[in-house]
Amino acid sequence: MKFSIVIGLFALIASSVSAFAPSTYGKKVSLTKILAEPEENDELDLNLEEMFDMFDAADKDKSFTDTIKKVKGE
Repeated sequence: MKFSIVIGLFALIASSVSAFAPSTYGKKVSLTKILAEPEENDELDLNLEEMFDMFDAADKDKSFTDTIKKVKGE
């Protein structure tokens, strides 16, 4: 009787532990990708004044690409 209770509790604990384990299916991330330098994206690297200009343009429903060219001075 005690043995079956112990086995039942063990099965209950084992199933609950695996239910909260992180899933590794479809998540293959290599160490080189983790340690790699982030890609440079100067197009969206804005200072505070440029951000306000972009927000104002968005409020006026202006084109994003035209506005970013004006803000960055291209």
